[in-house]
Amino acid sequence: MDKRRYYVSVQAKDIMYQQGDAAYEFEIDATQEDIDKLQELFLEMDKFDNQSALRGHLPGIPYHHDLENDGYDYYLNEAYRLIGELGTAETREHIATMNLKIE
Repeated sequence: MDKRRYYVSVQAKDIMYQQGDAAYEFEIDATQEDIDKLQELFLEMDKFDNQSALRGHLPGIPYHHDLENDGYDYYLNEAYRLIGELGTAETREHIATMNLKIE
């Protein structure tokens, strides 16, 4: 499969073909299969984010004792790991400075 350049916003969970479409944080070179994987990670992040909305209404539950937050953090780290693998040299350098738990 051929790779092409994509522009990714983790904050907005957007993957764009054209650089000027919206704000983005990272540039990657990816196949359609890679993009499908990244989109799935973003969907899982949304799922856990929505599930954690209840936590905001329950006082006294520490962040580190909340399975929904653990799930969100896991998929966020996986998204950054994949972006780091697919990223341009500048993207890889930036990901490396973020001190993430990426194995």
